[in-house]
Amino acid sequence: MKRSIEAATSTNYDMVIIGGGIFGVCAAWDAVLRGYKVAIIERNDWGGGASANCFKMVHGGIRYIQHGDIVRLRGSCAERSAFLRVAPHLVEPLPIVIPTYGHGMKGKEVLAAGMYAYDLLTLDRNRGIPDDERKIKWSKLIGRDDLMEQFPGLDSNGLTGGALFCDGQMYSPPRLVLAFLRSAVDAGVCALNYAEAVGLTMSDKQVTGVEVKDNLSGDKFTINARCVINSAGPWSEGILEKSLNLKLNPVGVFSRDACFIIKKQHVKNFALALQGQTSDPDALLSRPARHLFIVPWRDVNLVGVWHVVFKEKPDEYKMEEKELQTFIDEVNWSCPSLELSMDDVTMWNAGLVPFGDNDPEATNLSYGKRSRLIDHKTEHGISGLVSLVGIRYTMGRGDAQKAVNLAEQQLGENRSQPKTDWLPVYGGDFTSFETLQKDIQQKLDLPKDDSLLIKSVAHNYGSKYTELQSYQQRYTGVISNSAVLKAEVAHAIKEEMAYTLSDVVFRRTDLATAAHPGEAALIECAEIMAKELGWDENKNQQELINTNAALAFQTKGS
Repeated sequence: MKRSIEAATSTNYDMVIIGGGIFGVCAAWDAVLRGYKVAIIERNDWGGGASANCFKMVHGGIRYIQHGDIVRLRGSCAERSAFLRVAPHLVEPLPIVIPTYGHGMKGKEVLAAGMYAYDLLTLDRNRGIPDDERKIKWSKLIGRDDLMEQFPGLDSNGLTGGALFCDGQMYSPPRLVLAFLRSAVDAGVCALNYAEAVGLTMSDKQVTGVEVKDNLSGDKFTINARCVINSAGPWSEGILEKSLNLKLNPVGVFSRDACFIIKKQHVKNFALALQGQTSDPDALLSRPARHLFIVPWRDVNLVGVWHVVFKEKPDEYKMEEKELQTFIDEVNWSCPSLELSMDDVTMWNAGLVPFGDNDPEATNLSYGKRSRLIDHKTEHGISGLVSLVGIRYTMGRGDAQKAVNLAEQQLGENRSQPKTDWLPVYGGDFTSFETLQKDIQQKLDLPKDDSLLIKSVAHNYGSKYTELQSYQQRYTGVISNSAVLKAEVAHAIKEEMAYTLSDVVFRRTDLATAAHPGEAALIECAEIMAKELGWDENKNQQELINTNAALAFQTKGS
């Protein structure tokens, strides 16, 4: 992946896509496979917003049983299956247990009925997934003793056992974004990170391109296109208002979805669903409260998710320490034996996603249900412009395809729709993950007993791990106190458009995705980047300062 402003400014594109999260990169991948000339720009780094900071789950739609929304259930399941097919190195099944108590809405009978109904409605969920270990298994009930063995700290009063179902989990959300992007670039997409859309160019009532600011150099330039897809998430409306003085009706409402990572591993084999302190007002048939989840992820646990209506500017979202404490208190209320404290939290993640309609003082909040797709030609009389405000990561591929369909209609064309739900993305061309790990160990000559390192490389690079070999000749060994090869840092710079230290430690490698990696690790990465990018000592130190500030923001609260 090469960042070329010259290519961006010297080509007349069919489509320019604003926003480098999962929705934007999936749109780029889809559009280029139809034979269109495509460019994509991102104001910061690829997948650096809500995509990188999500709960890492790929939802198959089981909770929509409660809403009676079979269309949304089937759509979510189809997208989970697509991710499992096209990116088997980055998405895998996640078993989740819900404890059952007594009878009625908290009991086995109701949960079993809902789960078995879901299984029947999604009989095709494993179509095209060859590896049995990566298939979504049937739901089942677990006995009380077996559940207590797995989770000895559960409240045993009235406990009858549990209900087990499967969903999906991402190993690394930002690397899944990169996998789609790399595939798109290899197919001919021009991609620019740190390129901010500051305006739209117009001729009469036709959008003709995007005015761009290079956030690395400060230069401004224009990318010409027949159509623009505005998929900048919570920044989408700001682009419309600034460029066209256009306000959407209704104005979008966003939630700051938050979770946190704890260093204690309370759960290992299954995720645990606990009842929180709010309920779902949209459910036709609901349990007493919404669920909080404690989820095994790598060698830590994720805890979440909390939804807070956010009405400030998108760049101003944060997490205050006192707010984080209220989340910890709710988890301890749900399961006192956890005894979580602020000291257990190594990092929090949060991103902005569309929300539902709620009264100002509502406690039980209505969540957003579908992505917002706007045909500006139909709604506002402005041709060459489509906006997509994505609802959740799971729907990135499918909703992006809908946006490209709409853009194609505006162009007056009807090209064949690509099978992006079946075509493997970068690194996804293999059958068995176990065999992949064996090949990686042998061909990269990694220590046989370092299963964490081998698994990390397998997840992050999949079948494309051989790209690391040439960099291993120059950078041997691993980064201090990590399971990250030094070669990965050089690869991120040369092959994956990493321009800052934060790009490498947060989004290209596993270094700072769960906790502060330590000052020694940051210094080693910065030294490699300085060598490859020609940084002087001042630039080197500034990158260390910036990255430590970003880590402090996500590890200490505000």
